[in-house]
Amino acid sequence: MLENHAKLMHFFASSDEIIGRKKLQKIIYILKKCDVPFEDRYQFHFYGPYSEELTLRIEELCNLGFINETREEKKNYYQYRYRLTDAGKDFLNHYQVEFPDIGEPVAKMKEKSSRFLELVSTMLYFEHLPREEVEEKVFTVKSKQNYSEEEIEEAWGFIEEIRHTTH
Repeated sequence: MLENHAKLMHFFASSDEIIGRKKLQKIIYILKKCDVPFEDRYQFHFYGPYSEELTLRIEELCNLGFINETREEKKNYYQYRYRLTDAGKDFLNHYQVEFPDIGEPVAKMKEKSSRFLELVSTMLYFEHLPREEVEEKVFTVKSKQNYSEEEIEEAWGFIEEIRHTTH
């Protein structure tokens, strides 16, 4: 078992359950940007930062029986739920990996909508730019989302809050 798989399993152990593939991608990316040691590479994609590596790792953990993926049919789409299985918990009891306590920041992110986490992760993706340019990028690359100035201010505050809880 690779260390990155074990880190991901620790994430699921801290989160109880994650509902939604997009939310899962965004939470992991935000944690990574807050110096939690995830090593998956991300590219900017239609819904913001996306990692093919993360998708494949989750699929591998599901195939091993360590993560359970449940598909639920909604009105016009499918929603996915992820949680650590008993076999995954047993494995983690025997595999030691250094990993910070992320329960609090994960709980805070789970309360937020996927749309909001998409905004936060997009802002973090462009954080190497000055603040005004980050906001311009958001309005350009996420124009269909119609984010408001208030949502962007809320996202800046949320980034500070999450960074504070991960250190």
